[in-house]
This record gives sequence, structure tokens and C-alpha cells, in this order.
Amino acid sequence: MTVKKRFTAKALRSNESSMNKGELVEAVQNALGDDATKKAAEEAVAAVLEAISSGVQKDGSVQLIGFGTFEVRHRAARKGINPKTKEPIDIPASKTVAFKPSSALKNSL
Repeated sequence: MTVKKRFTAKALRSNESSMNKGELVEAVQNALGDDATKKAAEEAVAAVLEAISSGVQKDGSVQLIGFGTFEVRHRAARKGINPKTKEPIDIPASKTVAFKPSSALKNSL
């Protein structure tokens, strides 16, 4: 099966700040060709997102060569200020997921 790269102008708008999930599903459906249904594209997007999520939870990072790396980053505990009361507060240590784009992706922008 060959994948045709056909994206709609709506899905590739450069003047908008971000693409939402519905637009991503539409772009995947168009890239898969005329035989792909919207449901199949939604399932494909959901499967990829679930695989990335479980991979980060299990291994701590997911590397997609040519695209980038999703990884768990640890934030240290720190002091903060409640903006409403101006009282100092303790912000506990936490984990977050970060994305580091590959040099190929950065160079394509």
C-alpha cells in the first residue's frame, strides 16, 4: 500500500497557532487516500497517541527518528507565590512530559 501525501489547506494553515485533533484526523485520512474512512483515520491517530503515551509511561521516553523525542522530565520542588493572596507557597516536585524536536524537524520549519 502506498501512502499518498495529500493534505488540505485547512489542515496545513500556517497562520493558525495549532492544528487540533480533528484536523489531524482529516490530514491522516487524506494522506491514506480515497479508500480510508474517517473512522479508520481516527483509530490510527488514537493508536499512535496511545502507543506514545504508554511508551513514555513504561520506558520514560519515545524516540521517533526524524521527528523528535517525547520524554519524562522531573521538576524540582520550589517556592512560589499565590497570586491572589501574595502568600509564599511550596510547590511540590512533579513530573511532566516534554517534546524535543529532531534537527530534521527543526530544519524543516
